[in-house]
This record gives sequence, C-alpha cells and structure tokens, in this order.
Amino acid sequence: MAKASNFLFIMCDQLRYDYLSCYGHPTLQTPHIDALAARGVQFNNAYCQSPVCGAARMSAYTGRYMVSHGSTWNNIPLAIGEFTMGDYLRAEGVRTALVGKTHHVADAEGMARLEVDPVSEVGVLVSQCGFEPYDRDDGLHPDQKVDPNLAYNNYLRAKGYDGKNPWHTFANSVEDENGEVQSGWHMRNSHLPARVREEDSETAYMTRQAMAFIDECGGDSWCLHLSYIKPHWPYIAPAPYHNMFGHNDLLPVVRSQAERDDPHPVHAAFMNHGDSQSFSQDHIREHVIPAYMGLIKQIDDHIGTLMSFLEESGRLDDTMVVFTSDHGDYLGDHWLGEKDLFHEPSSRVPMIVVDPDEAADITRGMKRDELVEHIDLLPTFLDSLDAERYEHRLEGRSLLPLFRDASEQDWRDAAFSEAEFAVRSARLELGLEPHECRAFMVRTAEWKYIFYEKFRPQLFDMLNDADELHDLGESPDHNDIRVELHERLFKWLRTRPIRVTMSEKEISQRTGKSKQSGYLIGVW
Repeated sequence: MAKASNFLFIMCDQLRYDYLSCYGHPTLQTPHIDALAARGVQFNNAYCQSPVCGAARMSAYTGRYMVSHGSTWNNIPLAIGEFTMGDYLRAEGVRTALVGKTHHVADAEGMARLEVDPVSEVGVLVSQCGFEPYDRDDGLHPDQKVDPNLAYNNYLRAKGYDGKNPWHTFANSVEDENGEVQSGWHMRNSHLPARVREEDSETAYMTRQAMAFIDECGGDSWCLHLSYIKPHWPYIAPAPYHNMFGHNDLLPVVRSQAERDDPHPVHAAFMNHGDSQSFSQDHIREHVIPAYMGLIKQIDDHIGTLMSFLEESGRLDDTMVVFTSDHGDYLGDHWLGEKDLFHEPSSRVPMIVVDPDEAADITRGMKRDELVEHIDLLPTFLDSLDAERYEHRLEGRSLLPLFRDASEQDWRDAAFSEAEFAVRSARLELGLEPHECRAFMVRTAEWKYIFYEKFRPQLFDMLNDADELHDLGESPDHNDIRVELHERLFKWLRTRPIRVTMSEKEISQRTGKSKQSGYLIGVW
C-alpha cells in the first residue's frame, strides 16, 4: 500500500444505508462493497447535507453546506464563483473527471456576465461543476426532454437497440406477458426485466466507461467521480437481477398509526404526495422494492469488477476509494416515498473510505460512529495530498485522523442537513411562499432536532426511539432540549464562513499593520 495519488469517488443515487449487508441488511448480500469496508473504514453515522439529489451533490462537490453554496434543489444553478472538487484537485496536478450523474446546472447568467464561452476549456469546466465530463449522464431522459446526442443512447443504438430514445424504450422498459412494451416509469412493471441485456444496462456501461478513463490516465494522477444512476427510479433492473429478491427479503416497514393520526404539518403534506400514497400501500412496496434490491446487487457485482480491474492494473495500492450515496429513499417508511425530509432512511447515507496509505492500516475494517458528512470528503482528498486546506471556504473536516488513529477522536458534536422544498407540491398545500420552505436538521449523538420556518419544530430521541416514531416537538418535558438545540443551530448558522476570498492566515498577517503601510489613523 502507498500514499494516495488517485481518488475513486463512487456515489450511488438514492441508495439507503441499510440496504447493504455490511450495514446489516439480512438478505441483500453485497460482498464487494463489504470488502471495501473490510479494507477501509465504515462510517455508521454519515449524513448528506440535503436529502435531495442536486443540493446534496453540490455540497459534496464544493465542501460547503447548502446555505453557503446556494444551490438549494435540483436544477438550481451553482453560482459560477463556487470552487469545486475539480478546481482544487487540478491545482494539485490531479486530472478530475466525471462518469455518470452530477445534477449540476450551469450558471448561464454568470457565464454571460463574465463572457465565458460555454465551449471553451474554462466554459466546459464551469458548465460541468468543475469536472471533465468524460461521460456525463444524469440518468433521467423522458421522451419529451431527451438529448438527441446522449452518449448512452448512441451506444445502445450501436448495439442494435433502435429508436429515438432507447434509454426509455429498452433500458427502462419491459415486455409484458403479451409481448407488449411497457414503460418503466410505471412501478407496476418493476417485477419484469429491462429490455436490454445486463452488459448493456446503465450500471454496466458506466463501469466500463470508468475503467476506460482510468486506463487512459496511465501513470498520471487522477480523480474519477463514478456516479451511478441506480438504484434511483425508474425501478427497472435487467435480468437476472430483476427477480433475485422477493417480498420476504424486504426490511420491515417503519411507521406508526400515530404518524398518520397526528402528523407534523410538513410531514402531513409530504404524505399526500403521489409517491408517498403509493409506497404507503404494502402490495406496492412488496412489488417494487425487490427491483430496488436487484439494482443494488448489480452495482455490488460491478464494484467487484472495478476493484479487480484496479488490482490488475496496479492502481489499487495508490487509490483512495470512497463509496457513498447522495441520499436515501423512504420506500414507505413513515408513510413516505422519495426523500426530501430528514428521517434516517432519507438523510443518512452509507460512507466507506479506503485509504491506501500504510498509516491507515491500524483502522482497516473499523466501523466508526463519529458524525461525518459529505462535505468532509473534499478536505480529506486535499489533506491526503498534503495540499492547502482552504479552511476559509471548505466547511468539512478531513477524515484522515479517523483513518490513522483507532482511538476515540475529538470530533464534531453535531451533523447538519438542510432542505428547501419550494418546488414540491407540499408547498401549495401548506400555503407557503417559496422562500418560506426552509428546514434544518441538527443531529447529535442523542437527539435529532428539525427546525421549520412557519411551523413547530420536531425532536426525536435517537437513543430510545431510533425509528423516529415519537415526535417530541411539543413535549413540555423536552423544552430545555429544544432550546439547547435551537441555540446549537443558531451558532452553526452564524459561524458560516462568509469571507471566502482571503484566508485566516492572510487576515492575521494584516492585523495591526496599518502604520507600517503608511496609514496614520488618528495620529496627533
């Protein structure tokens, strides 16, 4: 093993932490992801910074909380002035590229103001969240919006899957018992296999593209963000993964009648969404989740292929590997579908990091309970390169101390996540203006506190109610806890770095130096 000179940053889309065997799933065996955990460190309390694709990813890529970077939901442009992973790593000589999804939208207004040509070298990078777009594919291509030049569709056509949008008609459609083509957008079809061969499915294609990029880099230092589209919906898996699991393999649903009878107003509005209405029905859960599990099993097999490739090419010993997801999936827990809110199935994510440095040998196979966040990854990469830490911009913490010391660390006492649900129809039901749709989560070792604009808070006792079934947001016995955590949230908000163009060191060097610069202020 050697010092990391390469970084393989794997992110799945909408993968729950508890649907991996290393995190305790009893029937879904993921031996290749488990092997990563055995070679590295598994974090049991990792949280995304917003439980929705776009905002979560922008936090991971910038190393900053949502309140700092401002890209608050899907398709909200990231300001052109935000530094991203590619900006930091390229400065260290690391080629930084993307295969798969980012959900990034370019700041077209900012580019026009600065007269940045979108097809120039700089224009491409700022249009692609700082990544070299080796093969960008955000994974959702309805017929109404499909890009006619989508690389994956071109690949499918070359393989004989004809049509305007084979992503839909083959990779995410099925054939029923009558031979009729049925769309994977309808969850009723999730028990049937996709119309593509497994080797031509999205997961297999992206894995090959990742290996092609790594092979192309040769001996040069690289960072690859391999961003798998699955197991995000459409919940359609290719054979043989479509029917590997049955309804008896599902985790028991986590919900209570009390959540329905007396819900928090925001929770109630989300329960009325169509996805929640569907996943609240047992027969739908039992029909759909086996396909979700099959998609995860397929990813695990391809992780095995990828690790074998790295070993055979001699890159396993100098590559830091990260495995995580952007957020989870309710799958019917708490009477909800999708994500967006802060219960554990939505905001908590798997996070496994393999540090090849021999200094990390002492922690290999450890499962750590510290509260860690997506924004910790970028500082970790920079720290492993002995690069500047940019603490005046980056809000995460390097994880290296947790890899290289098995003892308990002086670590953060709370993790934070944010949400803006202005685009969701819950806003209309709640009668809110877009700017009023804000929520914040504070997660400590003992408590989870959620603050909403316009509504009462929620509070959960995570030691005695790990399933979050008893909302203590109005409990008179817990008023002191709510006050304490509200102040903890306020402290966090008022200590965000706002001076992002000059470091603490530079400010310190300037302090008290006005006279030396000839500025005689108030001198008689």
